[in-house]
Amino acid sequence: MEELKQLQKYLREFAAKRDWDQFHSPKNLTMALSVEASELVECFQWLTEEQSQNLSEQQLAAVVDEIADIQIYLARLSDKLGVDIGEAVRQKTRKNEAKYPADVVRGSSKKYTEY
Repeated sequence: MEELKQLQKYLREFAAKRDWDQFHSPKNLTMALSVEASELVECFQWLTEEQSQNLSEQQLAAVVDEIADIQIYLARLSDKLGVDIGEAVRQKTRKNEAKYPADVVRGSSKKYTEY
């Protein structure tokens, strides 16, 4: 997770050099994150399952850019809120393990409230 902390520092400095920090409120960063996630969805809109797994170079490049944009905004948001993403993922994974025990949910796409 050290790499993520370095990314956050870089992005903090990048925004500061451009005087963009004034725009990077948690609200604005969350909205931007939502927009970028929607742009990622758009990359797959109307593709079949098979097509989505066999992207052209151009399609993959667009997906990569959107994934990067999402990570950038997520890193900025977590930095602004003082959230340790690594620890947040560890905690959420433990919750998911309890909600979705492998021996109960294996092969099922049901939500935990349905079993």
